[in-house]
Amino acid sequence: QVQLVESGGGLVQPGGSLRLSCSASGILFSNYPMGWYRQAPGEQRELVATITSRGHGSITYADSVKGRFTISRDNAKNMVYLQMNSLKPEDTAVYYCNTAPPWLNDWGQGTQVTVSS
Repeated sequence: QVQLVESGGGLVQPGGSLRLSCSASGILFSNYPMGWYRQAPGEQRELVATITSRGHGSITYADSVKGRFTISRDNAKNMVYLQMNSLKPEDTAVYYCNTAPPWLNDWGQGTQVTVSS
């Protein structure tokens, strides 16, 4: 079975940092590019960042997070990470991981990131 488990979210003040982790199991993790997605209330889920299966060659970021977020992965641990710095209130959302494109139907529960003073 496929499992995607996100963690690391929380409440942080503007300008603060968080590191999100995603554990992916039940798939050949290293075969797939991975992405972080987020969804704020009343908004569609959007792609935040992607990383190729080998962790190099093609790393992309949404314009809104470029220069502030860093995606990385550890294929040996079936993990993908998102380091988020200089957080803004508009970063508030539930963050999810999935393949990129999101081929896995069973999204994880996501992890809530709230940026507020």
